[in-house]
Amino acid sequence: MSLLKNVVLAVLGGLIIVPSALNAQRKKKNKKVVAPVIMETQVAESPKLVVGIVVDQMRYDYLTRFWGHYTQGGFKRMVREGFNCKNNHYNYAPTSTGPGHASVYTGTTPATHGIIGNNWYSKAEGKSVYCAGDPSFTSVGSNADDGKMSPHRMQVTTMTDELRLHTQKRGKVIAMSIKDRGAVLPGGHMANAAYWFRGKSDGHWITSSFYMDALPNWVAEYNQTHSVSQYKRPWTTVKDIAAYQESGTDKNNYEGLFEGEEAAVFPHDLPALWDANGGYDILKATAFGNSLLADFAIAALDGESLGTDADTDFLAVSFSSTDYVGHKYGVNSKEVQDTYVRLDQDLERFFNALDSKVGKGNYTVFLTADHAAIDVPAYLADERIPAGYIDEDKVMSEFDEYLKYNFGTTDIVKASSNNQLFLDHKIIENLDLELSKVQEMMAKELVKHEGIEKTFTANQLWSNNYTRGLGYILQNGYHQKRSGDVFYVLSPGTIDYPKTGSTHGSPQIYDTHVPLLFMGKGIRNGATAERTEIVDAAPTISVLLGMAFPSGTTGKPVAAALK
Repeated sequence: MSLLKNVVLAVLGGLIIVPSALNAQRKKKNKKVVAPVIMETQVAESPKLVVGIVVDQMRYDYLTRFWGHYTQGGFKRMVREGFNCKNNHYNYAPTSTGPGHASVYTGTTPATHGIIGNNWYSKAEGKSVYCAGDPSFTSVGSNADDGKMSPHRMQVTTMTDELRLHTQKRGKVIAMSIKDRGAVLPGGHMANAAYWFRGKSDGHWITSSFYMDALPNWVAEYNQTHSVSQYKRPWTTVKDIAAYQESGTDKNNYEGLFEGEEAAVFPHDLPALWDANGGYDILKATAFGNSLLADFAIAALDGESLGTDADTDFLAVSFSSTDYVGHKYGVNSKEVQDTYVRLDQDLERFFNALDSKVGKGNYTVFLTADHAAIDVPAYLADERIPAGYIDEDKVMSEFDEYLKYNFGTTDIVKASSNNQLFLDHKIIENLDLELSKVQEMMAKELVKHEGIEKTFTANQLWSNNYTRGLGYILQNGYHQKRSGDVFYVLSPGTIDYPKTGSTHGSPQIYDTHVPLLFMGKGIRNGATAERTEIVDAAPTISVLLGMAFPSGTTGKPVAAALK
């Protein structure tokens, strides 16, 4: 009992009170009350800066396939020093850029955040809408309409919003990308700024009046230097092309061409192709597009004074050129390989800048992708892998004949988008038909077509609770107010796309498997092969910072990644 009297443990709200043995002896001898030694339990990390990196169209296997060509300071550094989620997936469809960025930053799926595609038919407005478009705002930094953007269609908060709320808006949020949606959606509703690239003859970084009335001095000065013009040069491989053994032959039948090119081979003479391909817009579809974004991100560290005070700031950087290159040349191209080898070098110099300006150990980084991509089906078919193309225009033309025969009109289908049919409910009521039965009839007819693997109805997605498989993925992408009535899924390996280049958007695993890497303050070193989902990134960062989760969060923290 004397030992118990000499050692007292009390746990009070995260505090452990431990009197030392010496103090216990003094108390016994001198009968004095001695103040305890207090050890505070840490409840959150407070990096000076969080950096969110989204690489557009990055498959997980780009990390492993090109590993031997990466520097020690880019992707390899993130794996070596950080935490690698090897089995990370999108848990909804469509797997496209707008929903991808929204899901990464909100910690939930389109069923909750409402960004159900890059574009979709709006039942409320009776027209197609763009995920970031907002005509109530004007361009800042350009006379064109490219800046008429805002996050108003995203219905919940982002982790960047929650950081602003958590710090009483002292923590700064800056977002940037080549694509407007790659900046607007990660920035959230409360961003200090979101910037994107205006190509054409400008080659400038612009924004929307949603954020500000005029560009800050540092951005205006940056634009005036025309530093992006340094990339108006031939695109050659950064390494000897013969060393690129991890991709297919340079000359093949599976790659697209720039306007004016005769063959999709290196070198690509950008100065000669400049005018015919939209001026500075051509850079978007080359590895140089990532470099000019990295330049701008490094400049923003000083320009926006990020990571310089006690309140955590957030820099969201989305590399888009990987997507443009993938669409044009395909997963197995030399161009894609060179783009990732160059991106790795850009990441290395970006991380070096963070080390220098913010301080190694003072920042936290996560890196993921907004979706992955399918290999070119024409190439797969030539290798005797089941793959091919569907002519959706032909399918819908035949489907129109079915509508005329069974319902007397094609107007019963108001629109289609993202592999969904939107029905005219008033016509169905006037025909004295039951909506769920009409949905089911159309679903059964569509699935008869070659190239369509499965169909679902809105009634199914509304009424059931799917926990796995395609039903689970489609249900997470189904928004009751915004989504359509009939959904169809193309067969594995099948796309509606030209026969050159790669695309994405499906619920198939080649579109869902993407990297998720964490590195820096508060992150453990390690890896997991347990399944994680894209919606887990935001709650992980929220736990790290000790702040509220985004308001619609359905993901869970990757606990193994956190110290």
